[in-house]
Amino acid sequence: MIQVGIIGGAGYTAGELIRLLLNHPETHINFIYSTSNAEHKISKIHQDLIGSTDLVFSSKINSEIDVLFLCLGHGNSKAFLEKNSFSETTKIIDLSTDFRLEADSNLNGKAFVYGLPELQKKAIKEANYIANPGCFATAIQLALLPLAKSNGIKDDVHINAVTGATGAGTSLSATTHFTWRDNNFSHYKAFTHQHLAEINQTVNQLQSNFNSEINFMPNRGNHSRGIFSTLYTKFEGSIEEAKKMYSDFYKNAAFTFVSDDPIHLKQVVNTNKCILHLHKHNDKLLVTSIIDNLLKGASGQAVQNMNLMFGFNEKEGLQLKANYF
Repeated sequence: MIQVGIIGGAGYTAGELIRLLLNHPETHINFIYSTSNAEHKISKIHQDLIGSTDLVFSSKINSEIDVLFLCLGHGNSKAFLEKNSFSETTKIIDLSTDFRLEADSNLNGKAFVYGLPELQKKAIKEANYIANPGCFATAIQLALLPLAKSNGIKDDVHINAVTGATGAGTSLSATTHFTWRDNNFSHYKAFTHQHLAEINQTVNQLQSNFNSEINFMPNRGNHSRGIFSTLYTKFEGSIEEAKKMYSDFYKNAAFTFVSDDPIHLKQVVNTNKCILHLHKHNDKLLVTSIIDNLLKGASGQAVQNMNLMFGFNEKEGLQLKANYF
């Protein structure tokens, strides 16, 4: 059983990570570090864990743990690692944006591998440091990987995706209050969302001749969790060829599936799955992609990466049923 440490334990993704690790047969949570909540019970902040654990937040860090999860705000993981040292054998999985881009992936000799299992499973298995992908980036990249792998993106890609309120984190702002979000819908960061950088990086990794635009419109939904993404681009082949391409690409994927039937968000909420659906209209291929932003888009994928790094069954601790009803 491996010893786990968590830095920054009060947010939504940390709460889901704790829930998953408490029920994982190969992990023991050694500490959950939080300066603002030190000595408080975990269940005081994550109230869904009442009766599941007596753990308290710690003000101390054990540098000899087997794996460290960083659940800090974007920009804070790098600063934390520059101030704190860990054993050379400690593996690190960062859930922020700090190390996702190649230009930012090395910190004092620590080389972070981009942790999208459907793209980099072999590299993840051999890695000591993982940059966990973003939530929008995960849903969109899984919709694009087979096309890029086959050099099939010949024109601009147009993406419209909506995420739940948990995607904004626990801190309140003008657009996260219930009275603003309820019965409401809006877009934000049109064409400039930060996840575009990692999406473009992956597409160019697979399709070196890609020189078109990826146009991304992120939206705020009035639901709590889940990402529903649609993208379309020109495609010269038939729908049968597209389905075969996607099915072949994901035939060995543990959590990504291609559905013949139209899909909806409830199929993936509370799971580590990504489900895709393909539709051809004239010369355009429409790809729909759905994930839970807190699981496959964050903590579930982080545990999936941990499983790969330690040689566990990739699905260990992640066989979750959707909240379908």
